[in-house]
Amino acid sequence: MRQELSISFSLLRLPKCDLLVLFLMSMKTIGAITISLLLVFFSCKKESFITSSDARLTITADTLKYDTLFVTSGSFYQSFKIINENNQKLRLTSIKLMGGSNSAYKINVDGSPGPQLNNLDIEANDSLYVFVQVNINQNISNLPLIVRDSIEISYHGKNRLLQLEAWGQNAHFFRHKVISVNETWNNDLPYVILGSLLINANQTLTINKGCRIYVHADAPIIVEGTLQVNGQKDTVDRIYFRGDRLDDPYKDFPAGWPGIFFRGSSKDNVFNFAAIKNAYQAIAVQDPSLNANPKITLNECVIDNAYDAGIIAINSSIRARNCLVSNCGKNVLLVKGGDYQFTHCTMVTYANRFIEHRDPVLFLSNYVTENNNPVTANLNAVFRNCIFWGEDGLVDNEVVVAKSGVTTFNVNFDYNLWKVKTTPVNITSNQIINNLAPEFDSINTFKNYYNFRLQASSPAINKGVNAGISPDLDGKTRAVGLPDLGCF
Repeated sequence: MRQELSISFSLLRLPKCDLLVLFLMSMKTIGAITISLLLVFFSCKKESFITSSDARLTITADTLKYDTLFVTSGSFYQSFKIINENNQKLRLTSIKLMGGSNSAYKINVDGSPGPQLNNLDIEANDSLYVFVQVNINQNISNLPLIVRDSIEISYHGKNRLLQLEAWGQNAHFFRHKVISVNETWNNDLPYVILGSLLINANQTLTINKGCRIYVHADAPIIVEGTLQVNGQKDTVDRIYFRGDRLDDPYKDFPAGWPGIFFRGSSKDNVFNFAAIKNAYQAIAVQDPSLNANPKITLNECVIDNAYDAGIIAINSSIRARNCLVSNCGKNVLLVKGGDYQFTHCTMVTYANRFIEHRDPVLFLSNYVTENNNPVTANLNAVFRNCIFWGEDGLVDNEVVVAKSGVTTFNVNFDYNLWKVKTTPVNITSNQIINNLAPEFDSINTFKNYYNFRLQASSPAINKGVNAGISPDLDGKTRAVGLPDLGCF
């Protein structure tokens, strides 16, 4: 009798699992009853929901912000988590996009699309992922616009809001664009390149001051004709080529787009006050010029953060003045000969979280290897009033010159500063400052901040030779007297 009374008393304190209770009452031994009671207790507890008004729920963001997006091209997803920090299940009454089906935003919760999802269960100490995308409708304005909405998370009579904010801008969109007649782009809207841009042979694309060119990850710019880039010295009037991902952290990643490729038939290409950033190979050029002009002329240009190479040329011709080639996998790679002049240029790389700096900032040769045999061509190159520098990487010699065979080989380094442990052979050199840090203004690799202007104490100050070049990369007039080395 005592045993039966004890059993009945214990059953009254269990959750309402009636069938299991009746089953337990039919058991004959206390040991079997005890084990079964424990199983029922934990099974019922696991399936229970927390209903307390102070249930702990964490939302991992209070606002999702999208940097400038180009209308009709959509965006990449952003996400946040909703975390149940309780030891019991928690039921969300709803997750709702407040703008509903007319919103510019779309939500998806663990694979289920919105705009509203109801009665969502989160397991104890588990979470849900919410993915959010925005698409901005085209408009006639060339000014940025802001698109806002919010997401409401409801549970236990509470409503919590997460804000959504996106900046959008109209643009010219070109997918697999072919320049088959001469064409001019002006600075009325940004230009977004999807798929590719091809300039046919004997045709010219002229890009005027202030234009911004945003290129998708799958979209090489291929030049078989001529590309004229007419930027001017004021920041607003310079021309920028970069990837079309402007959201963190992708906006700073190298290899965000393929780059600009100049084929054998291309000629008379000129870049004035242009910046080419975050490409795989920023400028790649092959074959000699078809006329007496250089194949590419680069005046006051910045080539930065290219993953593989800033400038790669194969038996071609380049004239560059006041150019900064910085933080690239290989800053300047000139192979299989060619004809090159670089004056008042700075080639520099600091190892950082994007670029390890394993290659010299300048590699120059008169050959390439094909089928294990060197293929050579004539090489003529002059580097005057330049800086070649790198730090925090694996490179002892920032200038490497290689020669094979007996073809013409004229390489001259005149009034330069470089970081070199083993002086290149087969060259002529004059007034070289070796292994003295150029003392750039400010470098912070952690913050991705680089100012390659020179401090007043720099050994490169007043150490150049008059090369007949008045402006610098900033468009400022150089002081009378001996010029400073480098592009600033």
